[in-house]
Amino acid sequence: MVLKTKKSKQVTNKRNLITLTNSRSPISEQYRTIRTNIQFSSVDSSIRSLMVTSSGPGEGKSTTIANLAVVFAQQDKRVLLIDADMRKPTVHYTFQLQNHMGLTNVLTKQSAISEAVNKTDQENLFVLTSGPIPPNPAELLGSKAMEEFMETAYKEFDMILFDTPPVLAVTDAQILANKCDGTILVVSSGKTETEAAVKTKEHLQAAKGKLLGVVLNQKKVKDSPYYYYYGAN
Repeated sequence: MVLKTKKSKQVTNKRNLITLTNSRSPISEQYRTIRTNIQFSSVDSSIRSLMVTSSGPGEGKSTTIANLAVVFAQQDKRVLLIDADMRKPTVHYTFQLQNHMGLTNVLTKQSAISEAVNKTDQENLFVLTSGPIPPNPAELLGSKAMEEFMETAYKEFDMILFDTPPVLAVTDAQILANKCDGTILVVSSGKTETEAAVKTKEHLQAAKGKLLGVVLNQKKVKDSPYYYYYGAN
């Protein structure tokens, strides 16, 4: 499998990957704790595909999944992080990549996975950006092409992570929840309303998605300067 590295010099909106820049920080340790919780969340079978979503925008789902992708790769697992938010993609910003070719191209048979996947600075971590924004994201995610894509990806990677749009905004996340081994819901302390979080959970369950737990984001620890993330099953 030949993989390309396509760095963009024009991208300036880089999200801070604390697990990559400071792996000894308390925040990085919390991401490793989430990783452990995910790995032990299923006793009968291993979690190989994971979706991370939120109720609404700006709650930290993309930051969370990018850092989770790093800590999974640091376990010597071949990890593929996919930007499945084909309406407002951001993963290419995080990893400073071009977004001319990605998931959209693969699902429409315009490109092979090997041509669209990018290497990253983290060993064993590969990124598939969203690609051009299509007119029918939900239809693409629910298509036969998506099933074929996942079958191929499972053969090449140990762990597949999907960054999806917020659940209450569009149906995309619900479609993917049904295809993944597990889902993590990210809520933002002081921002995410309880009613929205409950409604999101109901939508995911209605789609027969397996909700593994919730990550509370932007919660300040009392008497500590650190903001951290933690998981709850």
